[in-house]
Amino acid sequence: MKITLCGSIKFANKLVETYHQLEKLGHQPAMHKDMFKVADGTAPEIEEMKNGTEHYEIKRKYGYIKWWYESIKNSDAVLICNFDKKGIKNYIGGNTLVEIGFAHVNDKKVFLLNDIPENLSYLDEIKAMTDVALNGDLSKIS
Repeated sequence: MKITLCGSIKFANKLVETYHQLEKLGHQPAMHKDMFKVADGTAPEIEEMKNGTEHYEIKRKYGYIKWWYESIKNSDAVLICNFDKKGIKNYIGGNTLVEIGFAHVNDKKVFLLNDIPENLSYLDEIKAMTDVALNGDLSKIS
């Protein structure tokens, strides 16, 4: 299955690890090449984004939102890599919510790596668009 990985750039290392796990399971993962550079420390300008630089400027400069939209359109599914962030278990931020929306309106399956988060004002939207919460088990992808 062709699967686009989505999640916070703050978790680039975990996203790259998940990418390789999907490959081992026989899937065709898709993720922007810059996530690999952030994970291995070879993208200093993008690395700044993780440390609080104006996110929107970097997202615009590199066309990340449009890239993920095209990748999602050309995939069978998305895997939302939702880890703990900002004191919220299994956090899903605004950008990732948009990516879930892209997948949903393009009839792509939406997998959450971990359970649905709690205490988010847009929880109903996440629940309405999510197909399967994997509880950390990538072998459940089908």
